Amino acid sequence: MKHSQRISKIFAISLAIVALALTVTTMAAITINKDVTSSGTIITTSPNLGVYSNSACTTTLSTISWGSVAAGTSTTQTVYVKNTGTGTMTLSLASSNWSPSGASTYLTVTWDKQGSTLTTGQSSAAILTLTASASTTGITSFSNTITLSGTG
Repeated sequence: MKHSQRISKIFAISLAIVALALTVTTMAAITINKDVTSSGTIITTSPNLGVYSNSACTTTLSTISWGSVAAGTSTTQTVYVKNTGTGTMTLSLASSNWSPSGASTYLTVTWDKQGSTLTTGQSSAAILTLTASASTTGITSFSNTITLSGTG
């Protein structure tokens, strides 16, 4: 390759680089930016569940007394649950801390609100059912913790 051809190639490459730089500079010179401000609020849900002994939801319930339950039978208690938080919540029930520890083998607590929802401020009667298995033996008294939950 001759020296003049090499210079021609270098000149062509240099010219292309200069042209590209001028194009970018020209585009940057005609670009216009507009700022737009934005604002809003974030709504967060804060679930809270109240459990009451009366339909007006004014008397908080902290204890349930099942009384005497015969083996092979069930008994019910009506409580009132209210969504005292914000946002819709889904209800669930769990029982734990059985005493004596073997009581959970024979006794179960359920309710008619499992999986149902409450909107903000809504209340509902809930029927809790304690069922004692017909094969219950060795239990003369019992206690447990019933956890009513609202998830939202």
